Amino acid sequence: MNNTVSLLITSPHPGLVSDIASKRPGWRILSLGDVPPSSRLEGKVWGFIDWLGQSMSGLEMCRRLRESEATRGAHLTMVLEEPSSEAKRRALLAGADDYMVGPLDVTRLLERIESLGGARPSGRQLLVNGPVSLDPAAHQVRVNGRVVTIRPNEFRLLAHFIEHPDQVFSRAALIERLGKDGETIDERTVDVWVGRLRRALIAEGAPDPLRTVRSLGYVMDSIEA
Repeated sequence: MNNTVSLLITSPHPGLVSDIASKRPGWRILSLGDVPPSSRLEGKVWGFIDWLGQSMSGLEMCRRLRESEATRGAHLTMVLEEPSSEAKRRALLAGADDYMVGPLDVTRLLERIESLGGARPSGRQLLVNGPVSLDPAAHQVRVNGRVVTIRPNEFRLLAHFIEHPDQVFSRAALIERLGKDGETIDERTVDVWVGRLRRALIAEGAPDPLRTVRSLGYVMDSIEA
């Protein structure tokens, strides 16, 4: 398994770069300009995008990163200037996986990456539900044998559902499961994650395995192979 980490940051100040390099010397740190990286990056890719960039908005940068083949699967965190509900909503719609209120420093950056990394399932066992299979070690999802590209939040969400089929989980429980209970997140954000996951699986021919249970949350029904 590739343990390399590539870190994308919009206009990082030199002090932040040196702090990260001293604490995680093996990580590759890239400053984002107007154009996302053109070549595929090694290992896990994490991006921290300022709400207001020097040459473009963070929303536009998120859109460009999602459209680029090299960074489409990166975990993107929007660094907000203030915790407004509208800013959070727009960040998610632009392609961010989550958000945090700035300023960004090395401690908060590492806590965010390592808390989310620790939330991923471990081991080599394949998780399967009907035509959908998930390999935790390879961080890969397949539908009928075809690889499906999904974002980090949706990957962890799918792993949780496959490990606990036919069980209803509230939105609050899912936020906690994804390692996000230490911050205030609108429960409607879960609807965004589930919607993205549904679309990715259905686009590859899988039956919709996620069922909305009114007033309670979501459940993944078992699918016969």
